[in-house]
Amino acid sequence: MKDIMQKLEKIISKPNIQKDEPMKKHTSFRIGGKADYFIKIHTIQELKQVLALAKSEQIPWQIVGNGTNLLVREGGIRGIVIKLEMQEYKIEEKEASADITVGAGMTLARLANIAFERELSGLECIAGIPGTVGGAIRMNAGAFGQEMKDIVVCSKAMDENGQIQELDFEAHEFSYRKSAFETNGLILVETKITLKKGTKSQIQSKMEECKKARREKQPIEYPNAGSVFKRNPDIPTAKLIDDCGLKGYSVGDAVVSPKHCGFIVNQANATADEVLELIRQIKENVKLKFNQEIELEILVLGEDKI
Repeated sequence: MKDIMQKLEKIISKPNIQKDEPMKKHTSFRIGGKADYFIKIHTIQELKQVLALAKSEQIPWQIVGNGTNLLVREGGIRGIVIKLEMQEYKIEEKEASADITVGAGMTLARLANIAFERELSGLECIAGIPGTVGGAIRMNAGAFGQEMKDIVVCSKAMDENGQIQELDFEAHEFSYRKSAFETNGLILVETKITLKKGTKSQIQSKMEECKKARREKQPIEYPNAGSVFKRNPDIPTAKLIDDCGLKGYSVGDAVVSPKHCGFIVNQANATADEVLELIRQIKENVKLKFNQEIELEILVLGEDKI
């Protein structure tokens, strides 16, 4: 392991490498065991070199964004966890719109603020999602009627051999909370989005409206990973859970939010095992009462604690 650390330090500056790093520091759930190595990548070249090292040393690796849609088990994550920090951007103005080419590591909040300053509309509702551009595209994140698929034009991604591929819109294969990046093995490094021109007053008004709705309807006062389950096509998943009498139901410190039953919150010191057991019980109750299967929207990574 010491040898791996030395090899990583030849690629990444030492402050951007953490050994045995608690993943609870890097997830919005504030839950998770240790990653063997947690590194921050700032350039495409660094990413290419780290993937080459991982391949030559047969070390598993995992990409994460802001950890806002993520539950990490208590046993942690073996190998290298890579957080992309590429945040460069370029704006191409057009007559009634503009294209923004942006690194996958930029947060949606910062991107939305850049768009606001340039009077560009299309990110107002997505702005409150506390993730990165890359993570948002991977799961086609959305809120209050806006989704990433509505604004993405094309992307660049790296394969496991360090080769860059260009993907047009169709290649993203967007659907509800899904994209091709869940299965194609590619790492999104940059994307181009298109936004319409608006006015600051209109954009700010919409952003405030979405922010107010989020405060009123979502348990943002507690650590959580957003909607735990995917939308049910017939009845809202949160209503199914509520109608099972599970509002406020808990396993340890993992609690079905009384404000929104689609959220599980970490009320104090919840463990991944508690969250997973609560998820199991929710799914079981919904299946028994309504004969409905509900699917996870969050991503679960890592190993069980021995």
